[in-house]
Amino acid sequence: MSERRNILWFLAITVVISWPLFLLPLAFGDADAATRQTVALVGWSLAMFAPAIAALLTVRLIAGERLSSLNLRRLGPKRYYLWAWLLPPLLAMVALLSTLLLGFGQLDPTFALIRSAIPAGAEGAIAPVGVVVAGQIIAAFTIAPLINIIPAMGEELGWRGFLLPRLMHLGKWRAIGLSNVIWGIWHAPAILQGHNYPENPVLGVFLMVGFCLLIGAIFSWLYLQTESAWAPALAHGSLNATAGLPILFLAPGVNVTLGGTLASVAGWIGLAIFVAWLVATRRL
Repeated sequence: MSERRNILWFLAITVVISWPLFLLPLAFGDADAATRQTVALVGWSLAMFAPAIAALLTVRLIAGERLSSLNLRRLGPKRYYLWAWLLPPLLAMVALLSTLLLGFGQLDPTFALIRSAIPAGAEGAIAPVGVVVAGQIIAAFTIAPLINIIPAMGEELGWRGFLLPRLMHLGKWRAIGLSNVIWGIWHAPAILQGHNYPENPVLGVFLMVGFCLLIGAIFSWLYLQTESAWAPALAHGSLNATAGLPILFLAPGVNVTLGGTLASVAGWIGLAIFVAWLVATRRL
């Protein structure tokens, strides 16, 4: 009963802190697009820290435990950090191939989408698109996951570091499934505003839950192998850096509900194959 109380407190604190931040752009409905985008970026970035704050408060004030129970000083076996770093970009490449094979998008070697987003120079010259694309890819594979690990830890300390182990009494698969369904539903206020699935925001809520079940199973595997939230946080940071990379190589107009990102239907294919491999090889 006390564990259930702790979980309910954690979820309540998480929602109370994060959902107003998710809904913040709605208060700027009459503002220009750039202002709304900035507000969304700031508000939603801050919302990512809510699960970690909720975990810390629940552990210390509600459960009366030491913060060391969250294993913040633990890293675990180092080899899993290589998985965490490199797996998301590899899965993003699979998402690109799946998008092309299923006909959800067309390859665009001219990079028209990103070319249109590059501002002209002082004399009207466009920056070399190849340099911009290469720079984005290099950053996504190197520095971006390290930068993203901080806000990603804001989520992972809560969802994997706190919630997952406290649900393990239900059984491993039930704990993984339930924690990731909750994680997916938590995104609903942002998804309904067009995040990740702008063409289908209502359907996107359900698609986000499905995506979180798949990617969350991988994050849960990393946590269970290391008993540390740092490994899934690195994977989460790498995911945020690389999930949209396929868009760079696709012609404008792709429906990102169907393809072009790891969160799309096409992106699920690589995720499902990897999770199936984890299960078949008894790694999970």
